[in-house]
Amino acid sequence: MSSFKIVSRRSEERGNADHEWLKTFHTFSFAMYQDNEHSHFGHLRVLNEDRVQPHTGFGTHGHREFEIFSYVVKGELEHRDSMGNVEVLKRGDVQMTSAGTGIRHSEKAHGEKQVHFLQIWATPNRNNLPPQYYTRHFTDEEKSNKWVHVVAPVTADGVSDKRDATGPAPVHAPVSVFATILSPGSSLSHTIPKPFLGNSSKAFIHVIQTSGYNPGQASGGQISLSGDKAPATELREGDGAYMTAPPGTELTVTNTGDTNVEMLLFDVE
Repeated sequence: MSSFKIVSRRSEERGNADHEWLKTFHTFSFAMYQDNEHSHFGHLRVLNEDRVQPHTGFGTHGHREFEIFSYVVKGELEHRDSMGNVEVLKRGDVQMTSAGTGIRHSEKAHGEKQVHFLQIWATPNRNNLPPQYYTRHFTDEEKSNKWVHVVAPVTADGVSDKRDATGPAPVHAPVSVFATILSPGSSLSHTIPKPFLGNSSKAFIHVIQTSGYNPGQASGGQISLSGDKAPATELREGDGAYMTAPPGTELTVTNTGDTNVEMLLFDVE
């Protein structure tokens, strides 16, 4: 028996709401969607896949003691906050807000098109930090059939806490995020790292719903997850999977469909 375990999080089982101005999926408990079996995964607390209609969005509201980042898939996202930051984020941009002792911000669709983005929250490993804001940009070419490190702990080697530096956006949590756009027939491997505490490591993968909003059974692009003699698991757009494994386990992701697949991979504690 393999000690590498994969538990699917199917797209149609996620929390889902259509507010007309906002079409959203919740992998973990959020707002009106509450599920004790899917409330968090280690320090990973929120993974929402949002589509916001033009001229609408999330009005000014407050946060504290969360690490909040947005991964823009399509369209443009306008960010404003109480730290004085005003920015329009586009495809390939990753924006990180470390809320710390408290910030207020708004996130709205910019321009005449819908914006599709992933809103991700992590719980920090230290409280009472001063609020901070960072942006990073990663091209499709950089992500093509390669893992690109888009978010990493602020204490990791090579991570800069400058607002517009290159490399991963810093996070005050034991969370690393990798992005890729995998072409049909291609495979990527990833070695699951050792946690600071415990003997079992955690990872989560999310297949982005790039072909369009679909509240039903997942369709579109398709991947296969395998590793350490565990049976392969098939995922499609909108699907995710929880993974637990001994440190050093090699995960293999293969595009088994006929279209490119964009996905995020999380190493978490």
